Amino acid sequence: MPSLIAELNRIQSEDGWLKASRLSELAEALGVPLYRIEGLASFYTHYRRTPPPALQFDVCRDLSCRMAQGPAFAQQLREACAGRADVEIREVSCLGRCDQAPAVAVGSQTLRLDDPNLLEQADAAQHEPPLNRPTRVWQNAAVYREGEPRWGALRKALAGERGRSSQELEAAGLRGMGGAAFPTGRKWSLVAEASADCRYVICNADESEPGAFKDREILHDLPHLVIEGMALAAHELDARRGWIFIRHEYRPERDALEAALQQAREDGALGPSILGTDFSFDIEIFVSPGGYILGEETALLECLEDRRGEPRNKPPFPGQVGLFGCPTLINNVETYAHATAILHRGAAWWHSLGRQGFTGHKFLSVSGDVTRPGVSLVPFGTTIREVLELCGGMLGGQELETFAPGGASSRFLGPEHLDTPIDFDALADAGSMLGAGSLVFVAKGRDLLDIGLNVTRFFRNESCGKCVPCRVGIEKALEHIDRHGSDQIETTQLLSEMHETLERTSLCGLGQVALSPLLSLLERVPATRSRE
Repeated sequence: MPSLIAELNRIQSEDGWLKASRLSELAEALGVPLYRIEGLASFYTHYRRTPPPALQFDVCRDLSCRMAQGPAFAQQLREACAGRADVEIREVSCLGRCDQAPAVAVGSQTLRLDDPNLLEQADAAQHEPPLNRPTRVWQNAAVYREGEPRWGALRKALAGERGRSSQELEAAGLRGMGGAAFPTGRKWSLVAEASADCRYVICNADESEPGAFKDREILHDLPHLVIEGMALAAHELDARRGWIFIRHEYRPERDALEAALQQAREDGALGPSILGTDFSFDIEIFVSPGGYILGEETALLECLEDRRGEPRNKPPFPGQVGLFGCPTLINNVETYAHATAILHRGAAWWHSLGRQGFTGHKFLSVSGDVTRPGVSLVPFGTTIREVLELCGGMLGGQELETFAPGGASSRFLGPEHLDTPIDFDALADAGSMLGAGSLVFVAKGRDLLDIGLNVTRFFRNESCGKCVPCRVGIEKALEHIDRHGSDQIETTQLLSEMHETLERTSLCGLGQVALSPLLSLLERVPATRSRE
């Protein structure tokens, strides 16, 4: 049976919304109960249940975009469009364009806000395909030198014994770059050793956390490395099918992926009898119907299985019981790209990239109050201060107040931690985390409470609602601050207790970290014992 979510995506693309009659027709055609389709349509944020306007602006309301006056811009748009019943301005969760803050999307286009003819530009972009942009050349990430044929790592793996790829990645010390930092080689070997007749490979390209957008650039500029990394993993696991789970807002990146997948098939690196061997493997693109929670690996699996994207209880873990009950390897975009490089150039090469005794290199998303927001590729061991300098320093020469090293889910640190190296363990020792590598810098003079509440509201908005602690706890924390303010020691103590409860009892990482960034910012604001 065709994927229900793929069918809903198709209907939404054709009509702009999910009309009740179309859902009834779909249910009848597929022999599926209507309530099941309605359950999906009501859960995922991408789906509209009312006809769309002629022109719709989606303005990001989260972290970097809020710091760049996103809400004020949304209000300016409303004023500029006053009297136009055919225009809708929506404030939405992170669009993955934090380097273009405030990010505004119309259809599949991201608009430039400095265009004096913005409305005319938006009218033209509403139904146009996304514009192509130049591909960036990444030093040390290109892997294959000029004139050297691609798929060399895959050729080498196909000529060798299964198990060697895992060993090489283990020797390199590669860790997952999506946030969890689990050793990649060990993960591959655990899934390969699981007893089963089928195994699957998935690339998690659903980066939806405020501050995170480096996978977007890898998908656009280096899609072949991601594809080859998945093929290498599939050979190691003896898997025959793979999926790239990509957020629907990444239309230009999806186009680049589709072109790269077609090229891989033409080269014989995907499909039947890969590169003349008896190994077959192919990859499908699955477009996410929206929601930060789908970045959680078991919620992603639920979505792929045409269910509401709610996390599963663990154990069992996906490596044991994953997609359709089969052992499933899930790594993120950057992890697969680095795996390809390591398996082509070797563990020793990966070790040589690091500085000050560290190993490898890391793609970083950098946004906030910096001169040149964007993605940088730096050696592990590079300090936060050096990353800031690489991005031109603080915007307008402002003084740094605080920064989040791992995006919206990480605890904010102060300037005293600028010399902390880019490293999972070093940042954990400093009291935060590297996560996926999403640095957001905040200048002095910012309203830290407003920033903290903005992050907390993001997690409240994106909670799937499955577990009570997350669904109720985050809302109660926000209600308490709205009612009592944050300038009392008692408030901070109460929030700390709520955070401990959420951390211990929430089903997934969303609830476990939801109050942590706010608390770290409140620590930087002097508390009082009364509201005099």
